Amino acid sequence: MRKTCKLCKHPFAGRSDKVFCTVKCKSTYHQKLNIATRNTTRNIDKILHRNRSILLEIMGKNAYQKKVPKFILDKKKFNYSYCTGIHINKHNKMYHNVYDFAWMDFSSGEVLIIRRNT
Repeated sequence: MRKTCKLCKHPFAGRSDKVFCTVKCKSTYHQKLNIATRNTTRNIDKILHRNRSILLEIMGKNAYQKKVPKFILDKKKFNYSYCTGIHINKHNKMYHNVYDFAWMDFSSGEVLIIRRNT
């Protein structure tokens, strides 16, 4: 049975589960896929690391909990859209995680920052 290569579209013969005509086509396909993934994740990682750095700067090295006005985070260009996870506690309060830190918004315009135990 003749099939076409997933990358170069040339016809080839071989096993029924074979997708690429050569090892070179297979390697090139996966390299392109990895580059696209790496570029996207690199940009997101930069944002997450910047958010963590901002939280660390505000908290200092020894504090475990601190309530600050939201404008302080805004002034440092904290990106609220990116986090590594969300946790809802037993009181239905939502915490946004950034690695070993978490923050919670209050309607009063303040933000509670917490350092998680790792």
